[in-house]
Amino acid sequence: MTGSVLRVSKRYALWSYVPGAVAARTGDAMSGPALLLAGLAATGSVASASSLLAGITVSAAVGGPVFGALLDRAARPGRLLAMAFAVYAGALTVILVSLGRVPVWASVLVALGAGLLGPALSGGWTSQLPHSVPRAGLPRATALDAMTFNVASLAGPALAGAVAGTAGASAAVVVAVVLICLALPSALVLPSPPPRPPSSSTVRADVAAGVRAIVRTRPLARATATTVVSCAGQGILVACVPLLGARAFGSADHGAFLLSVLAASALAANFALSRWPALMRPDTVLWVSTLVLAAALLLAATVHPAALIAAAVVAGLGEGPQLTSLFAVRHREAPAHLLSQIFTTGASLKITGFAGGAALAGPLATRSLPLALLTAAATQLAAALTYAALSFRARTAPAQSAHP
Repeated sequence: MTGSVLRVSKRYALWSYVPGAVAARTGDAMSGPALLLAGLAATGSVASASSLLAGITVSAAVGGPVFGALLDRAARPGRLLAMAFAVYAGALTVILVSLGRVPVWASVLVALGAGLLGPALSGGWTSQLPHSVPRAGLPRATALDAMTFNVASLAGPALAGAVAGTAGASAAVVVAVVLICLALPSALVLPSPPPRPPSSSTVRADVAAGVRAIVRTRPLARATATTVVSCAGQGILVACVPLLGARAFGSADHGAFLLSVLAASALAANFALSRWPALMRPDTVLWVSTLVLAAALLLAATVHPAALIAAAVVAGLGEGPQLTSLFAVRHREAPAHLLSQIFTTGASLKITGFAGGAALAGPLATRSLPLALLTAAATQLAAALTYAALSFRARTAPAQSAHP
């Protein structure tokens, strides 16, 4: 009877988990574009608006490892996640109220503080999945979890633009705040992990242990390095989207359509994996996905309208399964006492890789848009080579373990 009740409660937890993940991640995906539009409306300066977006993004690289360590130490990680969501939503509200009333640098400082908690909405939430489903159901649940990212990336920017266009940029920020707050009940009821023996280690020591686990556990190191390099290529593509819209479809705004096609394709691919999880072999999908993305970017470099739409479809078929496979490797390989930290640190590294690619895209696209897209394709090939190099090293070196 106890096992039956446990299975029912965990099944209920998953169906509470997924709506919360969709709400939190859609609010997060919406917050960046909404802040950009609100900053531009309040200050009239593109530089000021972009500094807000940069602020809420770049600090995630620092916040991820520390927040993950705190999450791993928490007896009730759901409560800590709920607190992080509430603080993040509150910071967005403070930024909105402060725009035009205080110097821009003060709003950017608040954005930097909020960005520290950004990984909570991505890696922090995903790290709780093993506590919400039976072990046998984890592959399907992992695909469903990755789908929430696809839904968020599809709906968030589109919703920000739609709300801003009808009710103003400030309203778009308010809707993002509301969505994040809607995830609070789901966070609060997340199941707690099994009790752990008391630890005398410091947060700093736990952070160092998490980094060592990623570096020394070869499948984790390989998956992390491959996807960070791949994210740099994705950053180049996303930064080029407005220019692609202007050149191929006559308006920079129409470039967002390509991102919608990409997200829809990724969602469809992950839906298939959720229905037939046996189709996915995570380690194989990780390197194959980079080749699929490289092919898509080569197709996009033609800058022909039909080719761009096809490229977006192909890119989604690579990007969606890549995320699902990354999550599967982390769930499989991460030590239980470091799971949250490995997810949040990985999220921080991917955000950093994406930001680096986006920064590189500017000067490249100014010189030549096809050159920027060919560079993005080369970056995906570099990700595949990174996977191959680390696989060769694993075969030729003695095994190491991240477990103490």
